[in-house]
Amino acid sequence: MSNATTPTLRVPLHLQESKRPYRTLWQDALRRFFHNRLAVIGLCIVGAFLFMAIFADLIAPYPYDKVDFTKVRLFPFEDPAHPLGTDDVGRDYLSRLIYGARTSMIVGLSVQTVAVLIGVTLGGLAGYLGGKVDFAIMRLIEVMTAFPGLLFAILLVTVAGGGLLNVIIALSVTSWIGIARLTRGQLLSLREKEFVEAARSIGVSKGRIIRAHLMPNALSPLLVAVSFGIPAAIFGEAGLSFLGIGVNDPIASWGKMVGISQAYVSVYWHLALFPTVLIALAMLGFSFMGDGLRDALDPKLLE
Repeated sequence: MSNATTPTLRVPLHLQESKRPYRTLWQDALRRFFHNRLAVIGLCIVGAFLFMAIFADLIAPYPYDKVDFTKVRLFPFEDPAHPLGTDDVGRDYLSRLIYGARTSMIVGLSVQTVAVLIGVTLGGLAGYLGGKVDFAIMRLIEVMTAFPGLLFAILLVTVAGGGLLNVIIALSVTSWIGIARLTRGQLLSLREKEFVEAARSIGVSKGRIIRAHLMPNALSPLLVAVSFGIPAAIFGEAGLSFLGIGVNDPIASWGKMVGISQAYVSVYWHLALFPTVLIALAMLGFSFMGDGLRDALDPKLLE
């Protein structure tokens, strides 16, 4: 009787059944995003500011426009009723900072909403239709690129006057350019793919191809671009308000608070410090979140 054992059949690794559970692109992206500590920190910072913006009326100890001329420019903790002090007309500084988050979030989200609506529409038409449409849209983009964004916004606000709506419009005029370029580039690379050719061959309309096939595949880089565009809009509003041509009183704005405080900053240091720190935190939070999204949505990182 032979003692020879039956050889074990080895299945090649690429033919073995994977033990990795099935996950979609978005499930993989979420998993990688929440494994990124800096991205989670950024998400927490942004979430805190959004919470402040939405519930400012409930969490602020005073209305943003309540004036008390008997308590002007109090230092932090000088009066228990005003833990972060008061401004130059006696308004509670903590309340102004909380309401300033609402102004910043409104501007940032509104500007990027306009940028996406205009940029995706023009970039999608240019990238998919090509020809004369692409030529005309690209010439428009080149003309708009010639105007420095913040300087053009300063010009528009100076002519039209300050105010929250005018600031949003002024910042939105050039905010769509980067989104349009990115959308066009994505669609140029996708429109010759096999799944698009298959959709054309069965008679799918151009509009449906763009909506159902091209834009979902171009969504990842657009989300990253928007996440970086929001802090740019917040910084733009802060710059305009710092110059005194942005949001009008009594609406709270971090940039305006910094601008007004420069006359007293050598003594009343807190008037400039607190809004500056919040602007920096907002920029940092959105930047961390944008970096996390970019890494999470990178298909080369799929496991």
